[in-house]
Amino acid sequence: MKKGVRKMEKIRNVAVASRVISSPIGALLIGASSEGLAEVSFKHDLGADMTREPNAILDACEAQLGEYFDGKRLSFDVPLDLRGTPFQLSVWRALLLIPCGQTWSYGQVARQIGREKAARAIGGANHNNPVAIIVPCHRVIGGDGKLVGYGGGIHIKQWLLEHEKKFAE
Repeated sequence: MKKGVRKMEKIRNVAVASRVISSPIGALLIGASSEGLAEVSFKHDLGADMTREPNAILDACEAQLGEYFDGKRLSFDVPLDLRGTPFQLSVWRALLLIPCGQTWSYGQVARQIGREKAARAIGGANHNNPVAIIVPCHRVIGGDGKLVGYGGGIHIKQWLLEHEKKFAE
């Protein structure tokens, strides 16, 4: 993975260190608080003037994402600092249970958290997932098996699922 920029800024109202890194699916912004990884998001420019300063959480995240994209890692163990409503947090914790290379429907996630009628709300929590890929909202699909909604775009969701299936067997 190509090295990116680190700077202090606010991500989701949390003071953090951040870095933009390259990946096979485009530039990713990774950000960390002192507690853990707070953001992995899409559609950022790598920029021309890149510097790099060490940050243990960002270094671990970058290394683990590199291993994931190389097909050498199926799960992540970087500490997380997820901030959201109690409902969102319950959804994001459930997403962490979906094995690499598999998918669950929104209804399955709703049942997992004991909110069987909340499939639509699961979609909203997925949309607000601050830590893409590592909290694998890309593994959630429609009840009919179709790929629906993804912050990075459906083409990236499809790429991630196909990538995982190659290495998860």
